[in-house]
Formats: sequence, C-alpha cells, structure tokens
Amino acid sequence: MPSPRLEEINPDNVLAACAIAVRPDQEGLVAPVARSLAEAYAQPAVAWPRLIVDDDRPVGFLMGFLDIRWGQDPADVRSGLWRLNIAADQQGRGYGRFAVAAFADELRRRGADRMFVTWAPGPHGPERFYGRLGFRLTGERSGDQVVGELAL
Repeated sequence: MPSPRLEEINPDNVLAACAIAVRPDQEGLVAPVARSLAEAYAQPAVAWPRLIVDDDRPVGFLMGFLDIRWGQDPADVRSGLWRLNIAADQQGRGYGRFAVAAFADELRRRGADRMFVTWAPGPHGPERFYGRLGFRLTGERSGDQVVGELAL
C-alpha cells in the first residue's frame, strides 16, 4: 500500500508543486509555493523544499530552513519548518503530521536536537496543529509571527 513521501523538487514535479493551493481562509497565513521556491532558489544553502506525494499524487509542500543564525547571537543557529502548504482538498488526512515528522527525522539525521517553526497567530492559524505535534511557544516573535520549538 502506498504511503506518503517527500520528493525533491525537480523539473518533473515543479509545476505540480506550484499548483498546491491551501484553503482560501489560509491564503494570508502561508506564502504560495511559487514564492517559497523562489526564496529557495535565492537561498539554496539554507532552504530545503520538498513536495509531499502520496501514491504519485501531490498533496502538499514543505520547506525547511537549515542552520540559520537567529537574532543577534552568532551562537544561536537554528533549523526548522519554514513553510507547510497542504492542498485544500487534502487537509485533515495526516499529510501535515507526516511532513513535520519526516522533516524532524531529517533534522535528527543532521544532528539537530530541536526544530523551530513560526506562524501567524489567529483564528485560522496552525497553532492547535503545531501544539498537538508537541511544539511549545518560546515567547519569542519573528516579525508578526510567534515562534514554536519542538524537542527532537
């Protein structure tokens, strides 16, 4: 039985990745995949973009950030979840949970002991989702977003 997997973005799947669209009420909360891919292209040393695929069907997009300096302290280097877009008609099926767990596994493989994520607070935001996965608010803000941390 097929199971979800993460695929590197390549010429064969880039258009499918760009076609991933979240629900209309979530559009102001997460950037479109095309913008994420442009940012990944501009910052290839830190961006980790992946298409979430189930049975050869694109169902979402994840982009992690790797080893960025956080704030003013040069010793504070972090990795975490930059973007998570699950297609509107695929939400509630466990793909977001799968993608976060798969990226956590990647970070563990790279030696990380924590994973970070930021999100815009609000009624349609992902705070409950991340809380159920074990993320805890750090009390920090990144622009207008709150910061969550997960121990790996």
